[in-house]
Amino acid sequence: MKRSGLSQFTASILANSVYALGNYPAMMVSMFLSPFSILIVTFFVSNGALLPVAITGGMIMVMTYSGMSLQTDLAHLKNDFRVQDMVVSSPLSAGMYLFGMAVSELVYAIPAIAVLGALAALYVHTSILGYVTLIAVFLAMFSFSTCLGFFISTFTTDIMESWAYTGIISTILSALPPVYYPITYIPMQFRIIAYLSPATYAAEIAQNAIGFLPLTQAELATNWLVLIIISVVIGYVAIKKSRWRE
Repeated sequence: MKRSGLSQFTASILANSVYALGNYPAMMVSMFLSPFSILIVTFFVSNGALLPVAITGGMIMVMTYSGMSLQTDLAHLKNDFRVQDMVVSSPLSAGMYLFGMAVSELVYAIPAIAVLGALAALYVHTSILGYVTLIAVFLAMFSFSTCLGFFISTFTTDIMESWAYTGIISTILSALPPVYYPITYIPMQFRIIAYLSPATYAAEIAQNAIGFLPLTQAELATNWLVLIIISVVIGYVAIKKSRWRE
């Protein structure tokens, strides 16, 4: 990474997350509310039986929400402060700009990730390969939602519109699909709707990794293939088709 790219990368983290968290600590609370509220409800409804599944589901939701929150921050910086105009006129590429801002979103999520990680260490029991699989799934969902958030941000023209998109899309992607519980809880005739969200494929892989959802090798490979293809396609669209220099 060149020095100019490194400075832009560092500036993204400082301006978009460290500064905001220092001045508005309530933002950390908002990152906790959705995943932990659903986790608690799932815990009590299932008498604790689905706690490991709910923990992995909470992590998927945090990663998805973090990625989608990027579009709100980018739209705010683009429309209210004209930061994108300055970035476009600099040597910085769209890819590097996206990477720096994406990492800055993870800073918001550190407290939630830390608590969920501690809960996972206590209640999620799997093999080393299982833990590696979980990390890969979480990163895949973060990558997908980040690219989607970046793409949408280049089209939005108002911060209120961005907030609406973040709430709607995050809910559709990570709250409505069977993320906090196995898909076997959904009646067969409605499962096709769940499979419209990439979070369903991510959740199935994660639940299989911790032993809650048996999958054949073919089913597991299919889930990975769908998740990877969706992430790559959205990534390509985000970098190549976004209104970056308009």
